[in-house]
Amino acid sequence: MDRAQLADFLRTRRESLSPEDVGLPRGSRRRTGGLRREEVAALSGMSTDYYTRIEQQRGSHPSEQILAALARGMHLSLDERDHLFRLAGHPAPERVRRSDHVDAGLMRILDRLSDTPAMVIGPLGETLLQTPPAVALFGNETEFEGLERYAPFRFFTRKQNRNLYPEEDRSLRGRQFAADLRTALARDGAGSRAQEVVDALLARSAEFAAIWAEHEVGRKHSQLKRLIHPEVGELEVYCQTLYDIEQLQGLLVFTATPGTPSYEKLQLLSVIGAQILGS
Repeated sequence: MDRAQLADFLRTRRESLSPEDVGLPRGSRRRTGGLRREEVAALSGMSTDYYTRIEQQRGSHPSEQILAALARGMHLSLDERDHLFRLAGHPAPERVRRSDHVDAGLMRILDRLSDTPAMVIGPLGETLLQTPPAVALFGNETEFEGLERYAPFRFFTRKQNRNLYPEEDRSLRGRQFAADLRTALARDGAGSRAQEVVDALLARSAEFAAIWAEHEVGRKHSQLKRLIHPEVGELEVYCQTLYDIEQLQGLLVFTATPGTPSYEKLQLLSVIGAQILGS
């Protein structure tokens, strides 16, 4: 661990960021550029005192979990993240396609969609980041652990996730999830996380096993989706996706046609999302 270089790297990255870079308001009293230490700490989910000690070359050896949180909070690129880990005396994380590190560009876009349901998902449908309106629309999907992190697994094993779609749409959604898993398995191979999800679903879901046996591939997702929300009822939304090819991550943005009931319901959920953010 190179405490001096680690501290200097974090300080220079912090000072190079503007509040707008990480989705924070600038405020009228800010006199200098860069982020404050307390802002970096809040973005990274740690105390200001803990972060300050790292910058002052004091304190304990940061864990890999702490470093990953700092990389995400400070919107580091993959190269910057790897450098951060090495300075702290840890090997750089493997750049596997299921990495939870979200590209800084995707994070900057997401920060500017604070009033819109939007989320970043990984290659197996794991939700990595959500805007508050997306939490209001889908619930907090970043809290799941284990196999439940993956949307196909939740769809076939959790009633709550199936109920997100109208009953007449569930067969189509199930086939799309199965086709997505087959594509992921062909890409990642035996022994991969995709294989783990498939094996678990074959053991737990007769519906999935029957669909899987049909060996269907290449089923496209429609941009128009019908969703059922427990508070506002049924919505018709359009899902636009921006992909990060290197990380195989997607930024999903949900909109509705202006003037429709679904548009009004999304507006209401944006208010609910703002309340979640302020709570």
